Amino acid sequence: MSPSPSRGPLLLGVRHHGPGSARAVRAALEAARPEAVLIEGPPEGDALLPLAAEKDMRPPVALLAHAADDPGRAAFWPLAGFSPEWVAIRWAQEHDVPVRFIDLPAAHSLATGADGPEGTGTDTVRLDPLAVLAETAGYDDPERWWEDVVEHRGARGAGQDVLGAFEALGDAMGALREAYGGGGHRRDLVREAYMRQRMRAARREFGDAYAVVCGAWHVPALRARTTVAADKALLSGLPKVKVETTWVPWTHRRLARAGGYGAGITSPGWYAHLFTARDRPVERWLTKVAGLLREEDRQVSSAHVIEAVRLAETLAAMRGRPLPGLTETLEAVRAVMCDGSDIPIALIEDRLVVGDVLGEVPDGAPVVPLQRDLTRQQRTLRLKVEAQERELELDLRKDTDTAKSLLLHRLRLLGIGWGTPAVSRAGTGTFRETWRLRWEPELSVRVAEAGIWGTTVLGAATAKAEADAAGAAELGEVTALAEQCLLAGLAQALPAVLRALADRAALDTDVARLAKALPALARSLRYGDVRGTDATALGSVAAGLAERICVALPSACTAGLDADAAAEMRGHVDGVHGAIGLLADADEGLRERWTAVLAVLADRDTVPGVIRGRAARLLLDDGRLPAEETARLMGLALSPASSPADAAGWIEGFAGGGSGGGTLLVHDDRLLGLIDTWLVGVPERAFTDVLPLLRRTFGAYEPGVKRTLGELVRRGPGGAVAAGAGSAAPAGFAPELDPERADAVVGLVRMLLAAA
Repeated sequence: MSPSPSRGPLLLGVRHHGPGSARAVRAALEAARPEAVLIEGPPEGDALLPLAAEKDMRPPVALLAHAADDPGRAAFWPLAGFSPEWVAIRWAQEHDVPVRFIDLPAAHSLATGADGPEGTGTDTVRLDPLAVLAETAGYDDPERWWEDVVEHRGARGAGQDVLGAFEALGDAMGALREAYGGGGHRRDLVREAYMRQRMRAARREFGDAYAVVCGAWHVPALRARTTVAADKALLSGLPKVKVETTWVPWTHRRLARAGGYGAGITSPGWYAHLFTARDRPVERWLTKVAGLLREEDRQVSSAHVIEAVRLAETLAAMRGRPLPGLTETLEAVRAVMCDGSDIPIALIEDRLVVGDVLGEVPDGAPVVPLQRDLTRQQRTLRLKVEAQERELELDLRKDTDTAKSLLLHRLRLLGIGWGTPAVSRAGTGTFRETWRLRWEPELSVRVAEAGIWGTTVLGAATAKAEADAAGAAELGEVTALAEQCLLAGLAQALPAVLRALADRAALDTDVARLAKALPALARSLRYGDVRGTDATALGSVAAGLAERICVALPSACTAGLDADAAAEMRGHVDGVHGAIGLLADADEGLRERWTAVLAVLADRDTVPGVIRGRAARLLLDDGRLPAEETARLMGLALSPASSPADAAGWIEGFAGGGSGGGTLLVHDDRLLGLIDTWLVGVPERAFTDVLPLLRRTFGAYEPGVKRTLGELVRRGPGGAVAAGAGSAAPAGFAPELDPERADAVVGLVRMLLAAA
């Protein structure tokens, strides 16, 4: 049957991403059998609609539109399997009925900055019509009201009952439009004017035998009798840009965010279940929940499912609801299957209520060449695109894993954050890498944006690295870029990066910036060795940088530094020390020069205490400072002539920073005795000033170290901390090494080193 000419076209007002609306739309289309279907969406997507019928197209998907000359200006129109628009598209294709989009073109919405449903436009806050209707009906939750009146009741009658439900919803929206006008969203008036124009064109072609599927809010405006001139006036002068469109995969998790036709839903997994469940949706849902809990090793039986179903139905009856909703089912699960705990409920909400379903689009969908190359590499390397986060362990000694690492690093350089580096749980070493992978729909836009740099991932990353090197403002940016180039295997970009690095290093006179840049270069040399990348050109740059630091650092570490600047410089000293340890293999003289710099810093009283203490500790750890000299430096730093704040800074530099300072004090009773004697003599007025520094230093120690230090200090004079000659040391804490006891652990150390 066709819509009656007297009634006009069939207007199906829906809730976007509503499974009840989707079922009702299919039933209404089956009953009315229109000759064409018009759908709210950008007309630029009409050419892509045939792809929706292909077997490789699996929702959730989204129609992506972006400005041709600025891919970052983009908008998405998401569609799930339970979206009324998707159901209408598929019905039209199954029945060979023309289907078209009729919303305001993306060419206009992107040009005006109102970037469509999933864009970044900043329209005024608009009225939520469902919230108003729910409040009018006495509900405090719009989701629960919608479930009761649409999702749970459904469209069980024949054609006239189905159409009557849409008429009632349209009348309700009409009353709201009379009370609230445009609802605070001025752009709706322009969109509705364009939709009416498309409806007039459809009337000339099909009469009134067509259907319109749109948000229920728009139905009264599309019913209204307006003149062609009035609509043209609203549309005149709109800016316009050239756009490109395609289909991209979407996720249920992304549907759960605000947006998507301005109607983000909180429970896409639950809605997908309601749409696909043939019958007994509550029983089937609770069976899914039980299966998930069993996978997590919780004891859940069939009896639990039966009892949860009974409890959910009882709760719904007590609350006057036609069927149990998500609220009732989760409450039943918490009480029956989870023993009242919210921890399993959080898992259920994440995995089932929201879910990680990722859609698929056919290979024939138009994409930029960069996306095509990325897809080819993903398949070659068997890197599956997934919406759920997963961890990927790579062994860089294997060719395939190295190729995966190079691809992920190149994508990061291009701003495509598919993978995030993580700390490896399999062990340390430069041949290991751990990544956390998760594909977000927005990455499709990032790929389109990066397409301006090249048609392949390698070519685009190389071009962007060269451009970033030329535009870098600071030395640190270039050194970080050099490290990225080596990690990503961008050999062709390295010459340009190294030229920029050498130029900025030669001109930069700030020691702090030089010291900050050196560790990245040292790491780059190490990564070059592991990955087989030729990084020899970096060696001369790094060596020159280290020489300049050795010359300029002592004069930069003056007493004029305030506490924050001194702490920052102490961090730079640590970084340079580690970097020179990596560079010294190629230049042993560099290590000697650095040792001389540390000796100057440790012995110069004009250097802040935190830097002097750190320099002394680094020399002691390297075996370049005898124990007696260490005790002498500590005695000078903690003498009454030194200010308490400077002395506390020396202690922090020497024994703090998680560098094993606590263990050192445990095994060297002379140093501990010096600190104890100094601390006892700190004046009361100064003690409150140095206490935060000391607490930060000693509070970072392991609990066992703190207990041992407390025991040693408790013994007091004559015990472990006695500084005088002839004091008795506890067992295992003698001033000198016991060769016999040391030899006893040699075999175990060899076993550990062999295992490593």
